[in-house]
Amino acid sequence: MTTKRAAIFDVDGTLVDTNHLHVVTWWEAFRQAGHRVPMRQIHRAVGLSGGDLLAHLLGDDRAPEEDEQLAAAHHALYATYFERLPALDAAGDLLRALAERGWGIVLATSAGGAELAALRRAIGADDVILGAAGADDVAEGKPAPDPVRLARELAGVPSERAVFVGDTVWDMKSAAQDGVAPVAVLSGGIPRADLEAAGAHAVYRGPADLLGHLDSSVFAGLE
Repeated sequence: MTTKRAAIFDVDGTLVDTNHLHVVTWWEAFRQAGHRVPMRQIHRAVGLSGGDLLAHLLGDDRAPEEDEQLAAAHHALYATYFERLPALDAAGDLLRALAERGWGIVLATSAGGAELAALRRAIGADDVILGAAGADDVAEGKPAPDPVRLARELAGVPSERAVFVGDTVWDMKSAAQDGVAPVAVLSGGIPRADLEAAGAHAVYRGPADLLGHLDSSVFAGLE
């Protein structure tokens, strides 16, 4: 299916209130492996793929064989929340409102597999989501452009006909590298100044705030 415009969304921290769950579960995975990593540093790394997050926090000189163990520990800890992940206010309503305006809705996320399925259940808007570019589908995760590019290709639109909404600096950089208009939300806990410095064209408090300002947003400019 193709569409004339694509609204591409990150998921964690953008549509579902999970960033701090990731912080705590990564912190515990590190603790179990004997690493002391401050939670504030983990928070800034949320949104990267698992391998990139580990490289960012532990350095390239870490023991490679430990990556699989740490990722598995994080997944097991985080999976205990799969049935109670909280969607952010108006997340599903925002996707439906854009779909009603003719936008193709696609997800671009570092999640994959059972985790992505749990996130989609939390959002509860699969009836308007065309597809998702997950961690399992790309060679490189954010901030590389691959996730945004694949999501855009799923919708069948060029860069100038797409908007990407995310909550991290990695999201903004990924969108900018693919030539897609980056829009940010503060619901993931990253400061406005950091998001703007990373290229955000506009910043909203969260999905409900963006929904309330659709008529004056970059989305209105592409209709």
